[in-house]
This record gives sequence, C-alpha cells and structure tokens, in this order.
Amino acid sequence: MKKKVIIVGGGLGGLSAAIRLCADGYEVTVVEKGERVGGKLNMRGGLGYTFDTGPSILTMPWVLEKLFKSAGRSLADYLTIKRVEPGWRTFYEDGTTIDLTSDLPAMLEELKKVSEEDANEFFDYLQYCSKMYEYSMKSFYSKSLSGLNDLRSLHSVKELLQMEPLKSMDGVTRKHFKNKKIRQLFNFLIMYIGSSPYHAPAVLSQLTHVQLGLGVHYVEGGMYKIALAMNKLLHELGAEIMLNTKVERILTTGKRASGVELENGRILEADLVVSNLEAIPAYRTLLNENPQSQQKAAELQKYEPTVSGLVMLLGVNRTYDNLAHHNFFFSENPEEEFQQIFNEGKLADDPTVYVGISSKSDFTQAPEGKENLFVLTHVPPLKEGENWEFRKETYRELILSKLERMGIPDLRKHIEFEYTFTPNDLERLYGANGGSIYGVATDRKKNGGFKIPSKSTMLENLYFVGGSTHPGGGVPMVTLSGQLTADLIAEHEKDLKVFKEEKEIS
Repeated sequence: MKKKVIIVGGGLGGLSAAIRLCADGYEVTVVEKGERVGGKLNMRGGLGYTFDTGPSILTMPWVLEKLFKSAGRSLADYLTIKRVEPGWRTFYEDGTTIDLTSDLPAMLEELKKVSEEDANEFFDYLQYCSKMYEYSMKSFYSKSLSGLNDLRSLHSVKELLQMEPLKSMDGVTRKHFKNKKIRQLFNFLIMYIGSSPYHAPAVLSQLTHVQLGLGVHYVEGGMYKIALAMNKLLHELGAEIMLNTKVERILTTGKRASGVELENGRILEADLVVSNLEAIPAYRTLLNENPQSQQKAAELQKYEPTVSGLVMLLGVNRTYDNLAHHNFFFSENPEEEFQQIFNEGKLADDPTVYVGISSKSDFTQAPEGKENLFVLTHVPPLKEGENWEFRKETYRELILSKLERMGIPDLRKHIEFEYTFTPNDLERLYGANGGSIYGVATDRKKNGGFKIPSKSTMLENLYFVGGSTHPGGGVPMVTLSGQLTADLIAEHEKDLKVFKEEKEIS
C-alpha cells in the first residue's frame, strides 16, 4: 500500500515536492486554501491587462526541466520558455542607463560607457562569479543543507576557503570595481533573494553568473503558466488537489504528525506531512497546540524574514519605448537605502523601484498600444500589528514621482487600471512571515547564510518547503526546495527501513 503524504499549501515549493513524491510512489494530496495553486506566483487582470502578481523574472530554467524529467516528462511539452535581452535595463538619477545583457561584448561596451577601468575588471569578476556557481552546484543546489556540517561534508577545506565565508557580496564587488554605479548594479542582483549585499556572503556573487551566464527568461503567456504546468502534471500523476480548503491544524501522535484537520472539521490521515507554509508561522498556527511549538518557533528567530514589498499593478494607455521588459530605477545612495531597510527597519527615503512590463515580450498581456506595468518597491518586513493602510498612499506618490522623474514621463496621466498589494496582503494571502516575499534573509553573521532546515526537529515526519527553507527564495530556488526535500524524505525513509530491519534481526 502506498504511503500517504499531505502537502499543506500549493505554492511552487509544495507543487514541486508533490510532483517528486508522486514520482517516488507516494499517494499525494495537496491542500490549498486559495482558489488556485501557485502561492505568490499568481495572476490578476482587468480591462484587457494581465499581470503576474509575484515572480516576474525566471532564471535557472534547468530546475524546472529537472523536475519534469523526474516524472518522466519533458518541460517543453508544457511550457514555452524564451530568453529576454537585455536581462535588465537600469536607470540612474543623473540620466545614466546601463543594460545588463548576456551578450558579453555588448555588456563590456555598456560598462565602458561608465568606466573604462572597471570594464577591464569585468571578465575577472565573471570568472569569480562562475566559480561560486560551480561550488553551489556541488552542494547548495544538490542537497538539502541544514548547516555548516552538511556543507563541510560536500567540499574540501580548500574549496570552503575559496568561497570566502568571511567576505560579503559587496566586498567582492568592491574588490573588482571602483565605480559606484557599477558596484550598485551587480550588488543589486542580491535582491533576487531579498537580502542585503552588505550582509550576504560572497558566494552569492554567483547571481551575476546566473544572470549573465545562464540568462534571464520569460514564460510565454505569463509566469503563472509555470503553476498551471505543475498543476496539469500532478493531475496526470494522480495527485489530489483540494482548493478553497484551509488546514486548521496539523495533528500529532507522540513525535509524529498523523495528518491534518481541515477548517470544516474533516480529518485527513497521513504518513508524512509537508508544509509549504513557512516554518515559523506553521509552528505558531498549525502546531500551536503542541507544547513544544512556541519553543521551536523561538529557536528559529535568527532566520529573519526578507524584505516585503509594495506592489502596484498599473495598466497604462500608452507605450514607453525607452523601457525594456525588466527595468530598475536605482536609488542615488545604495548604502543609505540598505541601511534604512535592513538595519533600521524603516522605509527607504529613496528606494530602488523595479518595473516589469511583460507586454514588451508578449503582446497578449496588454491591449494593443498599451502596457502592463508591474511596479515593485522593497520595504522592511512587517512589525507586530503594523498596518500599511496608513502609509500606502504616501509611498505610492513617492514612487510615482520617482518614476516620472527618472524615465516614465506623465505616468499618472496614463494609468487606467490599478491594483495594489501591501505587505499585509502578502501576509494574509500566503501566511508569509512579516509579509516576506523571499522567505528568509541571507545573512552571513546571523544565520551563516543558511535557511531553516527542511526537516522538522519537533516531529520526525514533518518537512518544510518554500523560500524560508534551503536553498531560498525565487522561482528556481523554491522549486528546487521541493525536489531537495523529496530527496531528504527518501533518505530518511531508507534509513528508517534499515533501522527496522536491523532491529528485527537483533
């Protein structure tokens, strides 16, 4: 008889784990409180505009390919993925623009526009970033890590030292580049995972290789197609997906999870439970009746939430030819910006603003002659009891003024559709700790750059997936977390079987 797995939450981490566990022979049920799967990868539309409401940039598509292959399928039969060039277009207050492109000769020319001296350092820097990615392929992307001991088991001492654990990501960019604009450009790649370049370890310089070496991609029809593809595959594999169904609590018997109780009182029994709800909120809500749960949540406080965000979906009745698919309008003082957000926990006076326009690559996303602007501004995670309704309008005006000043003239006049998500919405909709977008912040001093272990230390058959767990936030990392957690489950179940057999023999 197949073992039963309940997966709480149908975000990308939960769906990824579900696919792998189905392929591994488990009977899988995904329980999702929302009206559709995908979690933060979701969609919204109106007046002919379509918006991806969460992740808008796809990197490392090999993670999706690997997932579908594990189930005997080809990703190409489910999704059409195409490369986006330039990957980013960046705007500075003084009118400078730099395109971040994987066309390396063109990238070199972009850097020369700003600094000939720094352009000469570019290929040495790329080589360093590529080496950091190679190291991660040996460990971070191949196994679910719970801490330094796991990392040590996968690398030689020489490799660990070459990963420069005492150096920050900013330390690497400062070593290679003198120009402030170029340092800001490469440092900001860390916001793929919502962390600070001044806190994150040097190994995350690999994000430059991810951006330029592997490239930026887009899913034809919108990023939400990824969730739809996973959903389709799960149905083919025989998984049950329960929508509009809220899990009230995880049931326990001794040191094991025995199933879940739904909001309507129904009990679903399970041999294994996987939570796509972040670990800290899960301990505080789904497991709050267990006497150990609050202690376990407290033990995880070093894993602080990443930034949250104010998201504005703007349908505009014109096109902006000076903009690319992905655009960043940088702050004038990045040190002050990160100091305010990460160290002081307050709104940046001059924030960097991201504007994604998928209609640049996909005409189906907006009416002809119009564009869909996804505007994201990072803000600190929510404090206890914080309500964004009192500051939403003020910060909206600051953001729109910045965009109009730096390259999107008369934006307010051309908005004909608008919808806003605040950090409170992200917390309410997805249970995100503090409204976090990317899970757990990567901080080399506070948590060594590690994430919350995927296997619970309270219940022997409870596991976690998603941005708060290894390897972190963003579409590829969250999807990979589901696969690596499935590997961890297989490893643990094998050890359990061997233990039982040895016990029977003795």
